[in-house]
Amino acid sequence: MYNPVTRVYGEPHKRPEVQNATIEFMAPSEYMLRPPQPPVYLFVFDVSHNAIETGYLDTVCKTLLDNLDLLPGNTRTKIGFITFDSTIHFYSLQEGLSQPQMLIISDIEDVFIPMPENLLVNLNESKELIQDLLRTLPQMFIKSLETQSALGPALQAAFKLMSPTGGRITVFQTQLPSLGAGALKPREEPNQKTSTKDVPLTPSTDFYKKLALDCSGQQVAVDLFLLSGQYSDLASLGCISRYSAGSVHYYQAYHHQHNPLLVEKLQKELKRYLTRKIGFEAVMRIRCTKGLSIHTFHGNFFVRSTDLLSLPNVNPDAGYAVQMSVEESLTDMQVVCFQSALLYTSSKGERRIRVHTLCLPVVNQLSDVYLGADVQAITGLLANMAVDRSISASLNDARDALVNAVIDSLSAYCSSVLTIQQPGLMAPASLRLFPLFILALLKQKAFQSKTSARLDERIFTMCQVKSQPLVYFMLIMHPNLYRIDNLTDEGALNIGDRTVPQPPILQLSVEKLNRDGAFLMDAGSVMFLWVGKNCGQNFISQVLGAPNYASIPHNMTHLPELNTAESSRVLAFIFWL
Repeated sequence: MYNPVTRVYGEPHKRPEVQNATIEFMAPSEYMLRPPQPPVYLFVFDVSHNAIETGYLDTVCKTLLDNLDLLPGNTRTKIGFITFDSTIHFYSLQEGLSQPQMLIISDIEDVFIPMPENLLVNLNESKELIQDLLRTLPQMFIKSLETQSALGPALQAAFKLMSPTGGRITVFQTQLPSLGAGALKPREEPNQKTSTKDVPLTPSTDFYKKLALDCSGQQVAVDLFLLSGQYSDLASLGCISRYSAGSVHYYQAYHHQHNPLLVEKLQKELKRYLTRKIGFEAVMRIRCTKGLSIHTFHGNFFVRSTDLLSLPNVNPDAGYAVQMSVEESLTDMQVVCFQSALLYTSSKGERRIRVHTLCLPVVNQLSDVYLGADVQAITGLLANMAVDRSISASLNDARDALVNAVIDSLSAYCSSVLTIQQPGLMAPASLRLFPLFILALLKQKAFQSKTSARLDERIFTMCQVKSQPLVYFMLIMHPNLYRIDNLTDEGALNIGDRTVPQPPILQLSVEKLNRDGAFLMDAGSVMFLWVGKNCGQNFISQVLGAPNYASIPHNMTHLPELNTAESSRVLAFIFWL
């Protein structure tokens, strides 16, 4: 095999890119338009009266304090803060100050950056000032009666501040923006539930999309945390994240006293968000064999050219889908290849190229195509297409298209592949779960025809479909069910010093439940434990810590850590999930 670098022929087993489908290279200087920038994190907080009432600021600031040293980066890491209501507040954290200095901009029509050199500071050099600000920030606006929200101007200010370096903007918003650029008007009547008729799924303004594209051009991604009990027009606000390669997080009716479970959910998800790996200044190119062509991408990004995606930020919790078509005959080929190359800057300042390569055989028989079908990938792609169809046409059209996809694929199988007609479902082994998955998809809030979901809930579910990795999306749509009252070490995994049981996954059917057992359902972001009335006393006492079934707390949200073998097995399994 010829090596273009050394210009000599070598053996394939000495070439890691030939031996491995996934490989990462250190990028040479030719792949750098500028020196790698430091990791820069800017936090933008809504501090209006409505925001202070929810109590979210206290939770977020405490979580940030606890994880400040775990932010991905190095000695060059920078951080900054902006708060806003009807005005915009900057915070000077220059080394040498005795306490953080607030700078207020009241003219939201012409936003400018005061003292830009002191607003984004080195995390290590100004750590004490940063910690001081995070401790005092929740109390600074406790008596505020300001009800207006100038989110648009605050984002414009954040963009101007971040433009020189790029990085990540994290925005916390609790209501409909009401002042300045990007102000929105309610499009959902109070107490109105959404149906398939007259649902405003499209943005009401292009302000947030245009700003997102400006951010993308300067290598800035915007992540939105929406904590609101009222309609906030997520269809419009979500554009700021969608086109800047950011993410959307939604906590409906968040309140620090009335909804403690949501407080805990925010704490855990924010910790994951702050500490997970991150890449900056990324672009992704997808290539395929001649004769195939790419025509649609799904995910949060900006398409810079036909095969190049602009991704100011990348992280392990983001997923992408690609639609391809066969343009030419492939009869002369034995395999076709697909390759994605991600060029990015690591949080340590290293420019890297991560390459994934996939080769698939070309077959002559339709039966072989069905045999190799990946039903989860098919379902995930159809879900992405259905979201686009809902926005461009209607929810009813999207639902009909999903059902027709099942009908058409199974009808083609029956007419073209089967030689003997048999009673029952005529489906290849690879697609037997296809109707079930589509039925589960139709029950998601994104595609329900009659639902009590708020419009923002529906939009958020659509955002999840478009941006989550397939494995997470499948868990939300079709959870995994396990029986956990009889876990054993047989077939268990040994991970470090822990033994992780591996119970079988059960079908999602009431027939699999019985009153003699305890069943755990993993739905991705939440888990449900159902304990049968006749469940063994051993599980109830050794795992739940209750003397009997009647004593199990109805509001239990955590399993106790008991010094028993049964408790250790269950907790190890849940932690592994």
